[in-house]
Order: sequence, then C-alpha cells, then structure tokens
Amino acid sequence: MSKTALERKISLVQATAINMTDMVGIGPFVVLSAVVEFMNGPWFLYAWVAGAVLSVIDAMIWSELGSTFPRAGGTYNFLKESFGPKWGKLTSFLFVWQTMIQAPLVIASAAIGFAQYFSYIVPLEGFERRIVSGGIVVLIVFLLYRKIETIGKISVLLWLGVLITMACIIGGGFFHGNFLAPVRQINDGLNINGAFAASLGFASVKTMYSYLGYYNVCHLGGEIVQPEKNIPRSMFISVAGIAVLYLLMNISVASVLSLNTIIKSPFVVSEFVQVLAGSVAATIVTVLILWVAFASVFSATLGYSRIPFAAAKDGAFFNVFAKLHPTKHFPYISLLALGGVAFIFSIVFHDIKKVVSAILAMRILIQFIGQAIGLILLSKRKGRNFIKWKMPLYPIPVILAICMWLYVFISTNMQMAIWGVAVITFGIAVYVIKAKINKEWPFKH
Repeated sequence: MSKTALERKISLVQATAINMTDMVGIGPFVVLSAVVEFMNGPWFLYAWVAGAVLSVIDAMIWSELGSTFPRAGGTYNFLKESFGPKWGKLTSFLFVWQTMIQAPLVIASAAIGFAQYFSYIVPLEGFERRIVSGGIVVLIVFLLYRKIETIGKISVLLWLGVLITMACIIGGGFFHGNFLAPVRQINDGLNINGAFAASLGFASVKTMYSYLGYYNVCHLGGEIVQPEKNIPRSMFISVAGIAVLYLLMNISVASVLSLNTIIKSPFVVSEFVQVLAGSVAATIVTVLILWVAFASVFSATLGYSRIPFAAAKDGAFFNVFAKLHPTKHFPYISLLALGGVAFIFSIVFHDIKKVVSAILAMRILIQFIGQAIGLILLSKRKGRNFIKWKMPLYPIPVILAICMWLYVFISTNMQMAIWGVAVITFGIAVYVIKAKINKEWPFKH
C-alpha cells in the first residue's frame, strides 16, 4: 500500500452516516428559536421546507461533480477541473484559502453549541463554556487520529445516537402534545409580501446552516466505495431523511411550547422535554443532544481535513499538508492544523448566531455558486456525456440553485456579506503574490 494513497473503505451506509451526523449536529437545536423569531408566526415551518428544497437542488450539482471527480478534497477538485487549467487555479486556491478559515469556524460552532447545551446540565460562566468547547475540539482530533475504516465504524455508532435523539424528541410531542396543531395553523395570518420574503431569507440562513453537510461525502471522495453510485445516493438519502426529521422535530416542539417560549429559550429542546416529562428526562435528552453535537464535530472535521491535503498533493498548497500518517494512512498534518485553528476559534468566539452567518457568507460565493457556474462551464467544454451522474432537467436546477444561494447570501446581513467578499478579495491578493513568486498563471510565460 502506497503511503501517499487513500484507501476506498467507506461504504454507502457509512457515507450516509457521516453526512447525516454532520447535518444534524447542534444546528437545529440552537437555531430553532432564531428561526421562529425571524418568521414571527406559525409559518416558521416554511423556512425548514425552503432549506430542504435548496439542499436537494444543490445536491444535484454535488452529485454530478462528486461522481465525476471522486477524489479527496471535493470542491477543490471540482473548481480546478470545471474552470479549466487557468481560472481553475485561482478558484480552487480561493476555496482552500477560505477552508482554512471557515472550516475551523464550522467545527468551532458545533463545539460552542455543545457548551451552550451542556450549561443546561452544569451551569457554566463564559470562561468555563470556552474551556468546554475547546476541550471538545481536542477530543475530536484525538478520535480522528486513526485509520479510516475505524472512523467509518465510529460514524455509524454516532449516527445511531443521532437517530435515537431525534426519535425521543419527535415521540415526545407525538404522544403528549397536540401534534398536528402547528401544521393546521401554518397559514394562520400569513401574507405573502416583501416582509415575508425578507423574513424567510433571514430564517433560511439559519435553516441552511442546519442542512449543511449533505455533501461531506464528496470531501472523502477518494475513500468511498463505488463513488459514482454511492456519492449521489448518500446525499439524497441524507437530505430526505434529515428534512423529515427536522420538520417532525419542529412540529413536535411547537405542539407543546408556545412560540414566545421557543423564542426566549436558550435550551429550547431541553425545556420542551422538561415540560413533558420533568427535569430528569430533560437531562437525559440533553445528554443525547450533546452526543449529536459531538458527532457533528467529528464528521465535519473528518471531511474538512481532506481539503488542504488534496490541494497540497496538487502543489497548490503547502507541501507539508500532503503528508499521510506512515502507518494509519490519513492526512494527519491537515487534521492537526485545522483542529488547532478550530480550538482557538472555539475559545475566542461565543455568539453562535453570528458564527452561523459568517460561515455561510464566506462559503456561498466561491463554493456553492462557484461550483454551479463551474458545472455549466464543464458541461459546455466536455459535453454532458462526460458527467457520470446526470441531474434531471439540466440546467434548470443549476440556475435555481444560483438564484437561491444569492438570496441566502444577501440575507446573511450586509456586515457578513462584506466580510465574505473581503475574505475573497484578500485571497485573490495572496494568490497573485504566490503566482508571481512561483511564476504560475497568469505570470507563467
């Protein structure tokens, strides 16, 4: 076995488990209140439906690119290949550049959310919360420091914990609350106007954060068994399954707690269970939520660690990141670097709502919209027969995805949007300096 080659050991079940654990995470538990607050009415469920629709449409783009280029690094390879030998160098570099910032932010956000819900069990002050969130990142890196087939098995175990947690929450509302009330009331007082559209955009920023991760399998493309089939399958199974769970969970909580109570609660799901079954049951469910948050950090860190590795192997990033562990065959330098930055972020930041908006603002233009444009360019240059998996009604889903992502980007608020553009601008400047020194495009003669 070559010490520079990844091993294809992740099955469809394991890939789906990795995606779903990354998707659920702490997101739906910490943004549920914010979504209800933004929508300010029983129609908040539409924000979760909108997130599911965008996820399905975008998963078609990921499926075409992921099945065609099943390699470690996912988007890095997609941008490099689809934009061609010249502009592909710039777009793929910008993605890796952003990854070194936004990937640790994603990891840190889950760790911060973990500490928030942990405070329900053990009241923590600000400094103590930071210690807990930082400790979670350290533990995750320790668990990921091993062979990929072992990680696949751990992912399935964590996934089972996710499903058990969601089942407990959904079952609580189903058996004890007026379960269908939120559905019957979904259109009460609803007016489709500019205010509703703006509220839906702001709320969709939060719901999309909760859906992110359906594509995690693409970052592990070099380790997936039969990637042409399993990459698309795992994504659509993940999105469909999580969309159903999210809707049922929100319906369950809203069937027991008033919308005003949901808006004001920092531990809304814990308080939901406390109302139904008392403090002991609430503590048990909170522990399960912490399990889910932990699983999310595990899955996200696993996928992101492959991106700098893939870029470094191509010579587009620092060579040290291309190193694999001599016996366990995983990119340990990349894992340690991202984990180290995430550890710092998890201690420095504490407002998870702002972190969520920052994550999306930095990712949308280059990763999601960039990939969509790249797929169109690739299809024109290579022809549709070059694509291994083909979406229905092409290019309509691609155009829809671009429009919807732009809508979400604008809804992150002006400050975050400017921050996202600033990161890209700074990355372009770094690339130009790097290209000038190395005599690469556009300075290559």
